Amino acid sequence: MKIAIASGKGGTGKTTLSVNIAQSAGEPVLLVDCDVEEPNCKLFLDTVMNDEEVVSTLVPSIDEGKCVGCGECRKMCQFGAIAMFGMKPMVFPEMCHGCGGCALVCAQGAITETPRRIGVIKEYSAGNVTLLEGCIDVGVAMAPPVIRELKKKINTDKLVIFDAPPGTTCPVVATLSDVDYVVLVTEPTPFGLNDLVLAVDMVREIGIPFGVVINRVGMGDSRVHEYCVAEGIEILMEIPNDRAVAEVYSRGGSIVGSLEKYNELFTSLACIIKEAAGGVHSE
Repeated sequence: MKIAIASGKGGTGKTTLSVNIAQSAGEPVLLVDCDVEEPNCKLFLDTVMNDEEVVSTLVPSIDEGKCVGCGECRKMCQFGAIAMFGMKPMVFPEMCHGCGGCALVCAQGAITETPRRIGVIKEYSAGNVTLLEGCIDVGVAMAPPVIRELKKKINTDKLVIFDAPPGTTCPVVATLSDVDYVVLVTEPTPFGLNDLVLAVDMVREIGIPFGVVINRVGMGDSRVHEYCVAEGIEILMEIPNDRAVAEVYSRGGSIVGSLEKYNELFTSLACIIKEAAGGVHSE
């Protein structure tokens, strides 16, 4: 069973939920941190590193001795990774998506593909939680290739929880592909509502069943609740706006490990989410 915890904006408590649900699931869990630009699940877990692997993508390398300057490679590339300066092509590896089309159209065989490092994948253990973390290198612009490599590492019957990147961009779509259920985390503020609407549109377009968790209830207003009711969206749980939670978070602590009164809440939330996802998964 694969569950993604996502949000239309950053700062709603998505990672907090991901970590604490994983710890409250009552079974071995694979937690996958797909926020590869700023992975932070590890900050809230007492981890031991098991493995580290470099992630590379293939970029074109042009043999100037064979190249005749026809420009077919530039015409093929839809991402602007190859430009022509007179009869001479120039490659911009940071813009390359690794599709290999340029090598296929080169009649002279002047283009070969060479690996370019773009990030790393690390594996950690933390009690009943196994954490897979992807992280792109500084200066790398594209997150989806690292996310796709990260997801290739998943080969388990365990409950899998994806901590998705915030927003509704390509990295989020790459994370949500092939999951069974999505939990959208929001907050009861105008900003929270605006970005929740975007996230709901996204998951509906992809066609993934979902529910909403409203965090920091007690601040803001009731418009998020009214929107969910009007749209027929299930509110899985409401989490109160509690200073004690913010203090634990600021220390890099786990809520279920630090505040006993929240143990039952997160255990219940984990069961609700597994039941909702299980009903979809069994259909």
